[in-house]
Amino acid sequence: MRVLVTEDDEVLATTVAAGLRREGMAVDVALDGAVALERLAINRYDVVVLDRDLPGVHGDDVCRALAADRSESRVLMLTAARSVRDRVEGLDLGADDYLPKPFDFAELVARIRALGRRAAAPLPAHLEHDDVTLDPARRVAVRAGRRLPLTPKELAVLECLLAADGRPVSAEELLERVWDEAADPFTSTVKTTIGRLRAKLGDPPVIETVRESGYRIGGP
Repeated sequence: MRVLVTEDDEVLATTVAAGLRREGMAVDVALDGAVALERLAINRYDVVVLDRDLPGVHGDDVCRALAADRSESRVLMLTAARSVRDRVEGLDLGADDYLPKPFDFAELVARIRALGRRAAAPLPAHLEHDDVTLDPARRVAVRAGRRLPLTPKELAVLECLLAADGRPVSAEELLERVWDEAADPFTSTVKTTIGRLRAKLGDPPVIETVRESGYRIGGP
């Protein structure tokens, strides 16, 4: 899942982004509305965590722009205002969910995951192929009854491959979906992560390299 955190409090934005990355998400940060719109014009995000009271371009205007563009990104609006009227106004602008500050981080993660499931085609609670099972919510992968010691990036790559249901997933798509905009597209990051994931999955091999197409699990 790729997330854009738009929050003018740099400390809060950095803390939230770090926590979401530990949850296996690819996270970019924008400290004002203008930068958020620039990011949104370039990248495809599953969820936008949007502070309503942004400097420059207000969060309301960012939300209106997403709605006008019929963006597939889901919006979780944050604000210090806690009244029902404020929540209703945010939802009327096109936000998909609303969370008042201060918030519990576990609730933030749960709401982002719920919105992420709505941003794409619905996925089952567990992703499976043969004896490999992944629980995306609990971030647990198991093969033949053995829990796999995967890093957040390895879990995210495995989730992308299982969710593709046999379709080859290119290195470029994995880079976009699993890493953030700081990732260098000319590095061997994806190949290295695939190599580690293959080693941890063990034999018989699960991930197939499809020439000029990428990687897949399952397929014809």
